[in-house]
Amino acid sequence: MGTQPPHCTSSRTQREQQAALAARPDALSPADRYQELFVAVQSGGVFDDSKTFVDCVPLSDPAAILEAYRQAHHRPNFDLTGFVHAHFRATRPPKSEYESVPGQPLCTHIDALWPVLTRHPSTHPANASILPLPRPYVVPGGRFGELYYWDSYFTMLGLAESGRTDLLADMVCNFAYLIDTYGHVPNGTRSYYLGRSQPPLFVLMLELAEQHGAAQAADHRSQLQQEYAWWMAGAHELSDANERPRAQASRRVVRLPGGALLNRYWDDRDTPREESWLEDVATARACQREPQEVYRNLRAAAESGWDFSSRWLSQIAAPAPAPEAPAQQPQRAASARSLTAICTTEILPVDLNAFLYKLETTLARLCQDAGDAAAASEYAAQAEARRQALLALCWDAGQGAFFDYDWRKGARRSCLTAASLTPLFVGLAEPDQAAAMAATVRARLLAPGGLATTECGSDQQWDRPNGWAPLQWMGIRGLQNYGHAELARDIAHRWLSTVAEVYQAEGKLVEKYALRELHADASHGGGGGEYPLQDGFGWTNGVTRALLAEHLDHAAHSACAHTAPD
Repeated sequence: MGTQPPHCTSSRTQREQQAALAARPDALSPADRYQELFVAVQSGGVFDDSKTFVDCVPLSDPAAILEAYRQAHHRPNFDLTGFVHAHFRATRPPKSEYESVPGQPLCTHIDALWPVLTRHPSTHPANASILPLPRPYVVPGGRFGELYYWDSYFTMLGLAESGRTDLLADMVCNFAYLIDTYGHVPNGTRSYYLGRSQPPLFVLMLELAEQHGAAQAADHRSQLQQEYAWWMAGAHELSDANERPRAQASRRVVRLPGGALLNRYWDDRDTPREESWLEDVATARACQREPQEVYRNLRAAAESGWDFSSRWLSQIAAPAPAPEAPAQQPQRAASARSLTAICTTEILPVDLNAFLYKLETTLARLCQDAGDAAAASEYAAQAEARRQALLALCWDAGQGAFFDYDWRKGARRSCLTAASLTPLFVGLAEPDQAAAMAATVRARLLAPGGLATTECGSDQQWDRPNGWAPLQWMGIRGLQNYGHAELARDIAHRWLSTVAEVYQAEGKLVEKYALRELHADASHGGGGGEYPLQDGFGWTNGVTRALLAEHLDHAAHSACAHTAPD
């Protein structure tokens, strides 16, 4: 185990010390900074991946580089690619950061990956898009070489099981620093991510760190309050339901008829995502909608962490599998569900609101413990109002499941997803709802390799047949919370078998998995999405390590790498 660092406190002195370790960077994103040079590079195909340029390190002052481009780009035979390589250093990840040791058990492999995936404050170059942090941190791996918000909670589960409470404490300090510095936790620690966050799991990180003696939640009450205020910004601008009975929205908050406040995903910008600029421009050009509307919805889906899924598309209704068709092999739509139909900001996600319920109930407890009864009462009332709204709007008794809610149409959505289990994960569901949910999961979302992401299949990566580590963990824990241990164990064992199968064959863990029958001819590595399958991989390592610690009898413990990654 590493040496325990001092606990990160919420005192002003401590925050100033942290800020001194990592001076606040210029918040200008690469698009803001490089303007027409940025557009030329991203549209000109200088790099295969749109993320490569925005992660580049400038070799001189950015303003001087832009001026040099303005002076040179009109000249005959100007070489844009040559100019970029002369003025920037690409920080492409190596094809493989770690070669597995033949014969090495899965647990040992994961424990050995933590140092490989750890980054340090000294590695933050000047004038780049990276947002400096004061403490070491763990990245997902592959093209994702920065800290990501919701990924990190699931990574931290594994750090705890590996005995790395030093890194657990460091991660908490870094997230507290981000809230103190920017007012919220960005999607990731890049300047182009500052317009959005991700699922608000800092509260769960604190709970985990407290369980392992790496932090005290009470020390971070102010940051939790600040994050909550950020998510609720604009609520007071919405008129009382009696004055305007129709639903209204402001940024991430929606006031519904009757007065309930629920949340949606959003992004403060309505331009193409800089790390996916070419892809977003192509999507906007392929439809008849206002480009800004498309860009905002694409960005909002990125804030959800589910980028992308049929969950966020209009007209996604898909029939349930016919009785003679196995639930794990639903019929795919006749054509790919195009992102031109994206409507994320019209949807009140059941999981986002469940996470905010968890934040509200935690703040109520922390305020009560601190002697602030008025604040405690207010947070508790907000939590109960949110819970009642979710039970009324998102619960479908006929189908025995929670669904997202379309606030513009005033109707529940029809796409069954693994997010349906989040109310069980945070404890807001009623016992009979949990029982019905368990039956629905077994009938409609249980796949050979674990818990399916959605019931319908598509070419988007957050759809069937792919499975994702965070959804397995929340589903398993949610079912356990309500006494459905057998189903939880079944999902865990299926998932561990899938991960072990790939590890034995390829010597690595990956970002997502295709939840097919084991030993099938097709690869179990997940597909779809805007980029190739990534190795690493932070949250897969974390969830798998935590599940292995709970399932000591599973054959995955004896899984050993036969080969190194290609």
